[in-house]
Amino acid sequence: MENKIQFFTDLNAWKEGHVLVLEVYKITKEFPKDELFGIVNQMRRCAVSITSNIAEGFSRQSYKEKVQFYSISQGSLTELQNQLIISKDVGYISEDKYAEIADQSVKVKKILGGLIWSSKNHDS
Repeated sequence: MENKIQFFTDLNAWKEGHVLVLEVYKITKEFPKDELFGIVNQMRRCAVSITSNIAEGFSRQSYKEKVQFYSISQGSLTELQNQLIISKDVGYISEDKYAEIADQSVKVKKILGGLIWSSKNHDS
C-alpha cells in the first residue's frame, strides 16, 4: 500500500525540519538572556521559516510556486547553519551539541534538495 502525501506534515522535509525546529528551541533556551532579542530570536525565526515555507510551498498549485517556497526554506536553513557556527564559536553551544544539530540541518538540506529537484522535474 502506497503512503500518499496528503498534508504538508506527511513530507519528510517537513518532519525532519520540525525535529530541527524543536532542537533549536531547546538549545537556545540555554543561551544568555541578553541574546534573547539577538541570535536566539534570529535562530528561532530561521528554524520556523524552514518548516513554514515547506508548508506554504506544499499548498501551492504550480510547481514553479512550490519550488519558490522550498527554495526560500533552503535559504533559511543555510542562514540557520551560519548562526549555529557562530553560536558554537562564541561558546553558546558545545562541539557535541553543534555536531548533532548540524547533522540534522544537513539531513534537512538533503531532503529539501530532493523535494526541490522532484518539484522542478515534475513540470518537465
